[in-house]
Amino acid sequence: MEIKPITVNELNNYIKEKVDGDDFLNNVYVKGEISNCKLHYTGHIYFTLKDEKSLIKCVMFKSYTPHLNFVPKDGMKVLVFGTVSVFPRDGVYQIYCKAMKQDGIGDLYEAYEKLKAKLEEEGLFEQSHKKPIPKFPKIIGVLTASTGAVIRDIINVSTRRNPNVKIRLLPVPVQGDGAAKQIVKGIETMNNENLADVIILGRGGGSLEDLWPFNEEIVARAIYASKIPIISAVGHETDFSISDFVADLRAPTPSAAAELAVPNIAEVVKNIDNIENRYKISLRKKVELMRLRYEKCMTRNVFRDPLQKINEKSLVLDNNVKLISNYISKKINEEKLKFEKKIAKLDSLSPLKTLQRGYSVILKDGKSINTVKMLNEGDNINIRLADGEKNAKII
Repeated sequence: MEIKPITVNELNNYIKEKVDGDDFLNNVYVKGEISNCKLHYTGHIYFTLKDEKSLIKCVMFKSYTPHLNFVPKDGMKVLVFGTVSVFPRDGVYQIYCKAMKQDGIGDLYEAYEKLKAKLEEEGLFEQSHKKPIPKFPKIIGVLTASTGAVIRDIINVSTRRNPNVKIRLLPVPVQGDGAAKQIVKGIETMNNENLADVIILGRGGGSLEDLWPFNEEIVARAIYASKIPIISAVGHETDFSISDFVADLRAPTPSAAAELAVPNIAEVVKNIDNIENRYKISLRKKVELMRLRYEKCMTRNVFRDPLQKINEKSLVLDNNVKLISNYISKKINEEKLKFEKKIAKLDSLSPLKTLQRGYSVILKDGKSINTVKMLNEGDNINIRLADGEKNAKII
């Protein structure tokens, strides 16, 4: 009997028909841990359900998601109710979920939350510790896989924004056993040898397991200890790793990290030109203002005939000098008159004036005699008159 060949599509549809006809597979109730979860923009949810030994792909269409009372994330343990069927185009069987509820927290997710709480309590996420990203770095250090979209995106974005910037790649594994230790070694090497002005730590999206090296405590502490600023760009925009919280800056994607690290030289030049133009405009305005002030000043009489103003001031000065001179002469005469009056008064009180009027002064032993009681017979006295003096003796 000759066997007639069939197409791949026919085979997949046959398998689908058999699976769809199985009552057990039409109503399955499965528990497992979510991995590689993707919340699609259409509203559908794609994820993998796994346990210690196996895994299966799952999808929950938008029509069923409104009944969820939580947001599915990698590491969550869940109970799923749905139907197993085959997608003929890809030849893949998967669970088409109709309902889902939480069944505790997955081991990785629990470890993630515990480490996050521990490091936060220690202060590793403090904003005050974060270093500023240099505005004009010359060398961008990159820690990621040597091949793949991440390094290509970083190079393309960086060189487009500034062709003069240098990219220094230090290849490290970004998933799997030993990746965390290699990432730590890369950070330490960058610092010890001062290989860059800023470091981009990046990788593409993936499941919680794929991103786990960036949730390791040793990586977090190495980032915290780095003297060179570090930008964490791990996974997609919705992915948050421990490294994102510890790093000096978090970027939603590696491309965005390059944009944050490298200034757009065209924009810098444009800003410089704008500043230059503003200064030129400001300078022209100041020059014009000074010109108008000059012209206004030149219309004044003082500038039209400066000698006239000098002559006017000279007349005022001469008049002031005359007034001052007259005042000084008057004060001198007044003071002279006062002085002469005082001299006359002193002269009138002088003993010599008294003698000139015929009076005399009698002295005994150099002392003035003003009463006869002070004289005795035989005393020698001195008589002082206006024109001289004589000695005499009391008889």
